[in-house]
Amino acid sequence: MPPNDQTQNELFLRLFTANEPAVRAYVRRLVPTRDDAADVMQGVSLVLWRKFGELDDPNSFRKWAFGVARYETLAWLRDKSRDRLVLSDDVLQTIAHESTRDESRLSAQREALEGCLEKLPQDQRKLVLAAYAPDVGIVQVAKQSGRTVNAFYQWLHRMRVRLMECTHRVLQAEGLL
Repeated sequence: MPPNDQTQNELFLRLFTANEPAVRAYVRRLVPTRDDAADVMQGVSLVLWRKFGELDDPNSFRKWAFGVARYETLAWLRDKSRDRLVLSDDVLQTIAHESTRDESRLSAQREALEGCLEKLPQDQRKLVLAAYAPDVGIVQVAKQSGRTVNAFYQWLHRMRVRLMECTHRVLQAEGLL
């Protein structure tokens, strides 16, 4: 592989890896389920990879990726509209526009929350994350924690409040609130 191609591939991977969670969150807001978002993201990833050479400015990768995600999501929804009831194009356009507009705020909130989660002791962090893991019942997590279901819900509520307050403090300190 010529060095230029390798450099381009490495640049794509760095940019894609850095922006993929935000693009996935954007797609997730537009489609009904996580599985649907995974399907759309496969298409988005392929289009981004194939058309990366057309991107003029690597600094605009995120904006470009959101545009690709928007069109891929709309195409996927149009294809699925034959199968079941879905939102109209006007509503989808509005949601897509608002999601793009709110992305920097949501990204800052995600980063602040991740930082606050990292501050928790490992055992507490594991339990909080387990409570929100897909296909995991709260009864199972409560048993894992050694608490009754009611006691676990109370503990989880206290942890949510703690994380919300931490996130709020971080965003306030960064001048984002």
